[in-house]
Amino acid sequence: MLRRRMAAGPGLAVAAALTLLFTGLPGASGAGATPDSGLTGELEEVRAAQATELYGDPAVRPRDERRTSVISLGDSEISGEGAGNYEPGTDGPDNWCHRSLDAAIHRTGIPVDETYNVSCSGASTANIRIGGQAQYADEQVQSDSLAVVARNTDVETIVLVAGANDDLQFGPVITDCVMGWFLFWQGPCAPKYDPGWQDRVDGLRPKLTATITDLRTVMTDAGYAEDDYELVVMGYPSPIGPDFEDNPRYPGKLAGGCTGYTSDAAWGRDTAVPAFQEGVRRAALDAGATYLDASRLFHGHEVCSDNTWVSGLTVNLTNPFPPDSNSLRQSFHPNTRGHAAFASCLTQLHGTGLAEASCADPASTGSPELYPFAWDDAFAPRRNDGTGTCLAVTGDGTRNGSPVGGAACDGSRAQDWWQDEEFGSLHTELTHDRCLDVPSGRYRAGQAVQLYDCHGGDNQRFVTGNGTISPAAAPGLCATLTGPTARLTLQRCDGSPAQRFV
Repeated sequence: MLRRRMAAGPGLAVAAALTLLFTGLPGASGAGATPDSGLTGELEEVRAAQATELYGDPAVRPRDERRTSVISLGDSEISGEGAGNYEPGTDGPDNWCHRSLDAAIHRTGIPVDETYNVSCSGASTANIRIGGQAQYADEQVQSDSLAVVARNTDVETIVLVAGANDDLQFGPVITDCVMGWFLFWQGPCAPKYDPGWQDRVDGLRPKLTATITDLRTVMTDAGYAEDDYELVVMGYPSPIGPDFEDNPRYPGKLAGGCTGYTSDAAWGRDTAVPAFQEGVRRAALDAGATYLDASRLFHGHEVCSDNTWVSGLTVNLTNPFPPDSNSLRQSFHPNTRGHAAFASCLTQLHGTGLAEASCADPASTGSPELYPFAWDDAFAPRRNDGTGTCLAVTGDGTRNGSPVGGAACDGSRAQDWWQDEEFGSLHTELTHDRCLDVPSGRYRAGQAVQLYDCHGGDNQRFVTGNGTISPAAAPGLCATLTGPTARLTLQRCDGSPAQRFV
């Protein structure tokens, strides 16, 4: 699979010069617009130069004679920020797009000839939309880059990851939370941001919908029908979580780069990212795009976990001291393993025709799995018939060994569960990396059930039917609530209401 950089500046300088030699060829014009392309001025020069680089001349070709391609647009989450191996000219000092050659778009198994990454670290929807503004002097508005690629290649898939740098200001919020930990007198940041967080999401949603609509317009203007290509809007995974101390090789917050208050990490995982992803989801569905829910993809792989897919606090010491925004910008972004996970999800999604899907690593295997739904539709409460209370993670804690029992039903994430059909595991909505677990496989009456790191083992496999929850290895035992707020225990199955969850 070829990797190409689509930019207006030095990357196409040689091809631009060669283009001048082809003035007068079919589909080329030395001044102004090429009728076959529908582009004018500088953008047509860029298209002609790219065509020359691809095919040896600047002609606009029929779609069935073009190379096939995929393209990613958006911000640092998809550009490759934090993955290193950046394209020349995108690692400062005048351009900080940080487009990595190891970014997800270059690593999918989608069978195409060309891959294009025109996303840029720090991009907002204003840098993507039709008539928007370029971030740097040698960059183009991203929708313009798409317009060029759509005329020179047969675009099969467009991936958009955007919104974090609009109303949410996700990066500055994380930076502020980290600094609040270093400057301990500032305290946790969640109390400051939580009250207005949903308003930020609500402000973002129409901007993202309009951006997706603009990308559709670009493709229509380039001669595509909507079913000629797939437009995938991918959500953002949570880079942080509060369970890092369960990592048997946990190095400490400072050494591991997971600097910040544990309560802020829990707020980010359980509140900020879920609200963000639901806003992205609604925008994608409103605009008729395919939605890929990646919000739980990094659960179990957050910063300071034992198999992290995210870079921790990263300081570029080649920048001036004290550090500026460019010194810290690679922090809390997907690393190369994270981009491999993105690529796997996109590959599995390709050609399915799904309107929305989700991706996660349900048994901590390191291999993401695709599911034909969005996560918010998959989780549901389990109310006990005998007590009228709901099965809940006690105290919202998700450390290994956290107790599970009954609680007054309140619709919280601590009371919602999803069962993986392949593994039989029951996952809490708080984190995909914690499952209902029979400690050490001790199948006996009276044994309390706990929450533990998901691993796909037999002691995390349950059979559910007729409202009962039984270990697959001990079907004669049923999960039981002996009181409204009692611990969940295994008891001999007797058909009583205390053993039915609906």
